[in-house]
Amino acid sequence: MKKLLTKLTCIAKDKKAWLALIAGLVLTFGYAPFELWLTPFFSLALLFYCLTPNNTAPLSAKRAAKYGFIFGLGWFGAGISWVHVSIATFGGMPLIASLSIMALLCAYLSLFPAFACWLSTRLANGPYSFCALLVSGFAVSEYLRGILLTGFPWLSFGYTQTDGPLRILAPYIGEFGLTLSCIIIGFSLYRLSKKDIKPLLFSAISLTLLIVAANNTGTNQYSNKTMSTLLVQGNIKQHLRFEPSEFWTTMSKYQDLTRPHWDVDLVVWPEAAVPEIEALADTYLIGLDSAASFNKTALVTGVVDYQFDTKAIFNTLIVLGNKDNNDEHGQYHYLHKNRYQKHQLLPIGEFVPFQDVLRHIAPLFDLPMSSFTRGDKVQNNLRANGFNILPAICYEIAFADLVRGNYKSESDLLFTVSNDAWFGDSIGPHQHMQIARMRALELQRPLIRVTNNGISAVYDPISHTQQTMPQFKATTMKANIKLIKGDSVYSQYGNGPVWVWVLIMAIAGIATKVRAKINR
Repeated sequence: MKKLLTKLTCIAKDKKAWLALIAGLVLTFGYAPFELWLTPFFSLALLFYCLTPNNTAPLSAKRAAKYGFIFGLGWFGAGISWVHVSIATFGGMPLIASLSIMALLCAYLSLFPAFACWLSTRLANGPYSFCALLVSGFAVSEYLRGILLTGFPWLSFGYTQTDGPLRILAPYIGEFGLTLSCIIIGFSLYRLSKKDIKPLLFSAISLTLLIVAANNTGTNQYSNKTMSTLLVQGNIKQHLRFEPSEFWTTMSKYQDLTRPHWDVDLVVWPEAAVPEIEALADTYLIGLDSAASFNKTALVTGVVDYQFDTKAIFNTLIVLGNKDNNDEHGQYHYLHKNRYQKHQLLPIGEFVPFQDVLRHIAPLFDLPMSSFTRGDKVQNNLRANGFNILPAICYEIAFADLVRGNYKSESDLLFTVSNDAWFGDSIGPHQHMQIARMRALELQRPLIRVTNNGISAVYDPISHTQQTMPQFKATTMKANIKLIKGDSVYSQYGNGPVWVWVLIMAIAGIATKVRAKINR
């Protein structure tokens, strides 16, 4: 205990530790709803100041890891504070327990920037080697953060550029490439404080050339097809969503909101808008199928599919009404193929690791509908009224490779559903919408996002215009969408070109140190 207090006292007296914490905390302002896209450049510059005390030599790897960890505590402590809303409000945890869980989550996530800082300082030899290895180190750590323990790729630096001028590069290098661009710009600003203008000139020239090339080589443009759509937002209170006594009330509400507005090409409802399990809602769904087909349209809705024979339970999107625009009858029957089953499940919310033990500890680990089965990683697009729809359910939209894996040249639009009522009036739903818009920028397809209580919106990645429904209100919104043709570079090659660049940077950074050792 005495040693721990001594260490904490040393950290408290370390000015650079405080600067690293502040650098992480202010990073939150780069994300929605604040969207101050310049923030990450200065935040990262401040972190790099903490890591490099003079013009040539970085700190010891151990101390660099400490500053990276403290930076992470600020970054995630403020940035994902919205998670505490779901733990405390709906998880049934006492305050001390919910705060402890949040502290553990933030500490775990902070290990990744700590690793990036440790790796880059451990291998670097001079400032330019350090920059190259910082890019490589963060590339590896961010990749690992997105896959370990099912992955949590939230708040990557690149998302801060969704509304900045660098967004024009998203169809070419994706959010991952934008993340690494933020690191290079941040390092350039730090070196500028040392009166070294070379990195800033290099960054400015490189980004200018990329932006000019992007402006002159874009293959995506509006097609001659348009779509009219109706978004329906039920605003069902979270504690009522899976109450059996409220099922029919919820289902009637969505039906009533939709009934006056069938005169569109596509109607969309949110995740699990039909709360009754699909096999038991058969009559209701067949009625909707007939109504949609009679009105020459289609409806896509979320529903829970519990299969009695296998005991598998899927978070599902199904299409009701016309599959093609010249159909005379609806298509729906239970387990028809025109459906999407969620693959990337949310830990605790949709599956519980070690559930035989954890479910008995606290209500947080025994939430309703928390035993889902994974759908296939690669699935067909939904086909609705002649349109090909690329789907993603809730948390999945944060996994760029997963969404891109289901993209096809024929995909007409990106469609994602969610229920962000878990997070109340916090910054979480705004960040979720920002992430969805980045996927639309990468793939150059219009986005429809519909949720239980907001943020529900339609976004055009070419014009960067957005139509948004008010949060926390049961309402509908009609929108006309211009469809887009052509394949973006990112949709075809993903992060492959960026990883080639990372490999070159890593080799260059390590070679500098190897050459220095040989010359000794």
